[in-house]
Amino acid sequence: MRGHTLVKGRQFNSWRVVGHVMQAARIHAARQVDELILLDIGATPEGRGPDLELVGKLAGECFTPLTVGGGIKSVEDVRRLLLAGADKVAIGTAAFDDRYLLNDIAKRFGSQCLVLALDYRHGRIVTHCGTRAHDTRPGGGVVTQAIAAAQLGVGEILLTSVEREGTMAGYDLVMIKAVSEAVDIPVVAHGGAGTYQHMLDAVQHGASAVAAGAMFQFTDQTPQGAAEYLAAHGVTTRTKEEA
Repeated sequence: MRGHTLVKGRQFNSWRVVGHVMQAARIHAARQVDELILLDIGATPEGRGPDLELVGKLAGECFTPLTVGGGIKSVEDVRRLLLAGADKVAIGTAAFDDRYLLNDIAKRFGSQCLVLALDYRHGRIVTHCGTRAHDTRPGGGVVTQAIAAAQLGVGEILLTSVEREGTMAGYDLVMIKAVSEAVDIPVVAHGGAGTYQHMLDAVQHGASAVAAGAMFQFTDQTPQGAAEYLAAHGVTTRTKEEA
């Protein structure tokens, strides 16, 4: 999202307006997603914090677990988001600007609500919506940061391949496997989902969960269809009959 507008593009170039956040959240919740991940890509570049009013409205209308990211800079920001109705917070840029922040949040609110949004391009960590690189070692920095985050109390990692984001060409299975094997916390694969098989591939390479945006926005595939496909291939999911 950017403000209240839902945006989508490729490789973090989210130039295309594809709807309204509230409307999209209602639709995805009705289509049986297990969780909504709301990332405000305008917050950090614009120097503003999370939209607490919008989060409150979403939490009030959608009873799907809600993870919120974008513009979070402090423990106080996290407190306000949780009070507004967020179930988890996703920290990206601020985790690199303040090396104590992740640990402070985990100690105050618990690891269960803390997600590290770990973005990378060509194997190198990036922050500030993909505009700033943080490591010159292909692959090594991503795994190292994941391990460090787990030690600081992060409860989950949202692992995003920037070069695959929005392409629907499949997840980065090599990195998913490397990070999943290095940490003992859930890893959510993100960036590249285009088919149910892509999701299965990610899970088989170690992902605990899979995130999708363009796949549900631009194709006829559905969250329920994904759950049924994964279940048919031996992955435990929550299907409609169990919901």
